Amino acid sequence: MLIAGDIIDSQDSSDKFASGETTLVFEVLTEKLSSTIAKLGNRGRLSEKDLETTLKDVRLALLEADVNFRVAKNFITTVQEEAIGAKVLAGVDAGHQIVKIVNDQLTAMLSAGDHAIRHSGTSPTIILLVGLQGAGKTTTAAKLALHLRRTSDAPPLLVAADLQRAAAVEQLSALARQLDLPIHSGSALNAVDVAKNGIDRSRELGSPWTIIDTAGRLHLDDELMEELSEIKKAVNPHETLLVVDGMTGQDAVNTAQGFHDQIGLTGLILTKLDGDARGGAALSVASVTGVPIKLMGTGERPDALEAFHPDRMASRILGMGDVVTLVERAQNVIDEKQSIELEKKLRKANFDFHDFLDQLRTVQRMGPLSQVLEMLPGFSQLKGQINSEDLEGKRLQKVEALVLSMTNEERRNPDLLNGSRRRRIAKGSGSTVQELNQLLNQFQQMRKLMKQMSRSKGRGLANLMKF
Repeated sequence: MLIAGDIIDSQDSSDKFASGETTLVFEVLTEKLSSTIAKLGNRGRLSEKDLETTLKDVRLALLEADVNFRVAKNFITTVQEEAIGAKVLAGVDAGHQIVKIVNDQLTAMLSAGDHAIRHSGTSPTIILLVGLQGAGKTTTAAKLALHLRRTSDAPPLLVAADLQRAAAVEQLSALARQLDLPIHSGSALNAVDVAKNGIDRSRELGSPWTIIDTAGRLHLDDELMEELSEIKKAVNPHETLLVVDGMTGQDAVNTAQGFHDQIGLTGLILTKLDGDARGGAALSVASVTGVPIKLMGTGERPDALEAFHPDRMASRILGMGDVVTLVERAQNVIDEKQSIELEKKLRKANFDFHDFLDQLRTVQRMGPLSQVLEMLPGFSQLKGQINSEDLEGKRLQKVEALVLSMTNEERRNPDLLNGSRRRRIAKGSGSTVQELNQLLNQFQQMRKLMKQMSRSKGRGLANLMKF
């Protein structure tokens, strides 16, 4: 149970949601598409003129988001043909049916082949990472190792085969130490030997996965492609993944096509999807190249790498949320034993500020709260009403500072907080007494609600839904 999300000021809509630092790169596209589709979904019967006007707005939103113009044109044509061919316009629920068609076609745009990274059945499964400089390839190698470690009995082995960029080996080594991952750097003079020796080392360690970080360039060139071709021929990787900067516009599509034509790719990893670019190229790359997107980077944190699911991303872009991914994130950060203990405390109404702080940090571990909130259906329509400072996480930072300024005894028993204690806590946290009083009032209301729910055996939840 995530309690920290209940810090809500019913008097001020700007305080209704606490949030993190970043949002997905598709934010502008989401706002435009969701508003356009929402108007359509609320209507019954539609004429062909209604459909034409709506799809014109959708096409414009896609082009403004830097979606490849051919992809946008094919998308609109397919949606129109599907709607007319299925005689949707004649139905009484035409608006909602067209929303479904748009969602299905957006999913198809993002789909291309198998999106999963699967173990080959024989260890090690070899993953070759390629890409241009600046795409975040070395950082992604470490994130990928951490991501795969969750599904394996033993950690993956990182192989530092980027001998071109200064400090690339040192960077990967530092990341490996930070995340407690094994790494092979070796002393070979060329990248091919480093990669081959890394495979041998992986077998010695019994690592289920081997992730090879290779050199990049500022642009595609023959020297880069020749080195990558030699490495690929020497190690015969099960996956050859291109790391693509999601903020580079149409260059991302051109880069992916160039790598695929010359060395052959099995998948893509889109990085920097927490940026503020238009992001449409990320939607185009799979459709243009036919290479599936397998993973996406959503932040700088080591765990900010997610499996890519076309249907979930389509739903998120249309402002319909992504509850499945939200639940998966929660499962990754919630400790089952702590959850059971918390449930016992809630039943006895013994929930205190120590528990509150634990829950607050649990929510923060799920990632930037702006991203978490965007996975809730309908959040995109409310986002404009929320104070920008709250979306940057400053609200939660203040709350955490207030709780940390309390003594252990005060956290266990908030009733001790008289006027002088409150002034001390406010001063120590850089807040005001008014802000502390607001937090204490919300905390007491929450405790009463939990007590009510435990007595009514669930009827309290129904009362909560009335607010």
